Amino acid sequence: MLAIFNVAFPVFSLIFVGFFCRRRGILGPNASTELNRFVIYLGLPALLFESMSRLASVQALNLRFVAAFALGMAVVFLVTLWLRLRKKAHFIDATIDALGAAYPNSGFLGIPLCLLTFGEAGIAPAVIGTLMTACLLFALAIVMIEMFRQSEKHLGRTLAKVGGSLLRNPIMVAPVLGCLVAWSGVVLPTGVQQLFQFLGAAAGPCALVSIGLFLAATHSHKVNGQTLGMLVTMKLLVQPAVTGALVFWVFELPPMWAWAALLLSALPVGNGPFMLAELFGREANTMSRTILISTLCSLLTVSVILAWIPHQ
Repeated sequence: MLAIFNVAFPVFSLIFVGFFCRRRGILGPNASTELNRFVIYLGLPALLFESMSRLASVQALNLRFVAAFALGMAVVFLVTLWLRLRKKAHFIDATIDALGAAYPNSGFLGIPLCLLTFGEAGIAPAVIGTLMTACLLFALAIVMIEMFRQSEKHLGRTLAKVGGSLLRNPIMVAPVLGCLVAWSGVVLPTGVQQLFQFLGAAAGPCALVSIGLFLAATHSHKVNGQTLGMLVTMKLLVQPAVTGALVFWVFELPPMWAWAALLLSALPVGNGPFMLAELFGREANTMSRTILISTLCSLLTVSVILAWIPHQ
C-alpha cells in the first residue's frame, strides 16, 4: 500500500492545493475554468503531440495487449453508457459518465507504478496504455458528443460539421500531428521539444488543481450517490475484472504485459472526463467527486493487485 500511497499522494495534494487556494481567496471564482482552458488548449495538446511524436521509441508494440486493453475499456464504456441512458440521462452527460467509468489515470499514476513494479520493462505497456486512453478513448467520446450536437439531418452535412468541429479541437489535432512527425522521421529542434515538454508537464498538475478549485466552489451541490457509486464500481472493480479475463484467458498475454494491463485498468478515474464536462459546459460536480473518491478507494484495490503480482 505504501507504493500506491506514494504515487497517489501528489494527486491528493494538488487537489487540496486547489481547494485551499479557492477557499482562502488566493485564486478567484474563474480560476478553475481558466486553468481548465489552459489544459485543454495548451497543456494537454502539447503533451499528446510530444508523446505521439516519440511513438517510435516504444519498441515493442504488443498488439494483443492493445486489443485486450482497448476491449476492456470499450466494454465498460458501452455498458456504462447503456446504464446511464436507461436512467434517462442526457446523452452528453451519459457519454462523459461512460468515459469516466473506463478512463484510468494511466499517465499520472500508471507510468510510475509500472516502473516501480516491473522496472524499465514496465514503461512500454504504461506508455501504450496512456496513449490509448488519452487519444483513442478520449477521442471516441468527443466524436460521439459532436455527432449528437449536430442537428443537421443530412448525413453528409452532419459529417462535414462534425469533421470541422474535430479539426478545430486541439486535443484531436495534436496527437495526429505527433503521429505524422513520428512516422516522417523528422527530428524536432531541441528547443521545440523542450517547449512541448514544458507545456505538457503542466497539464496534469493544472488539471488536478482545477478539480480542487471546482470542488471548493461547488461544495453545497448535491451529487447523485447512486451514479457516483456506479461509476466508482465500474472503474475500480468491473474494468479490472473484464481486462483480467481478457489478458489471462482470452489473449493469454506474457505475464508482465498481462499484469501491467490489469494494474493499469484498476487505476482510478483520470482527469479527462472532468475536462470534457467543463469543455462542453455540462455538470462536472459528479465527475470531480468520482475522481476524488475513486483515487481514495484505489489505495486499497490497487494495493491488492500489487500484492498479488510477486506471487505469480
